[in-house]
Amino acid sequence: MDSEDNKKLTPKDAIIACLSTKSQLKSETFDVCLNVFNEFKDVLGEISNDLNELLPDNLHRRIRLVYSDRGKFEAEIKFADDILVFSMHTDIFQFDRNHPIWKNNYVKQDSNRAYCGIISVYNFLTDSMKYNRTQDLGYLVARVFINKDHFFFVEGKRQKKQRTEIFGNEKLTRASIISIVESAILYTLSFDLLAPPFDLVKELSIEQMKAKIDFANTKTGKRLGFRYNSDDVLDRHED
Repeated sequence: MDSEDNKKLTPKDAIIACLSTKSQLKSETFDVCLNVFNEFKDVLGEISNDLNELLPDNLHRRIRLVYSDRGKFEAEIKFADDILVFSMHTDIFQFDRNHPIWKNNYVKQDSNRAYCGIISVYNFLTDSMKYNRTQDLGYLVARVFINKDHFFFVEGKRQKKQRTEIFGNEKLTRASIISIVESAILYTLSFDLLAPPFDLVKELSIEQMKAKIDFANTKTGKRLGFRYNSDDVLDRHED
């Protein structure tokens, strides 16, 4: 509905029109995204089982993959020193006016196609969760954007469907989900924990030391003290 039509409507009519169009669209998009997230859960469980069967029997149990359903909107897969947390946002999003999605022909034909749900993938250290180190850092590895028609694109490390110009060309399938999950796992395994710079940790308060002794609560992260984007250089050389 354009602005000229809105001017002709009473406030009540405009509210009803918005609820019947935009709000309905967001509701439908949410339902699609939730169904997709449930399929992500199925894939995570399947990949965990399949890879565990292929691992040598003599590997330490900590290295094996463990899938956990953490509720309606969250799931995780744990392997070795890492955890990937998959989280579906409960809201539906639009893109800012400078986003390259607006150059996409599929979106140009109908701007409502740009309303998307988001499934995010975060990497945390296993010990951060195990020892409840609440100050430790996690990193966003990937974000999956899905619209009501199951079209998608991915932002993330080493993901194959990142370009916004492909949005509208390919619907999200189980094979797509498997590829997204496998790429996230592979990137996480190559994304190493680096020692923080000396100057960043040269001072420690009594309170921090007590917390370190009592709760193993020293802040830790794979790129603590470094720019996260610096590993883009590795991506270019390794892809």
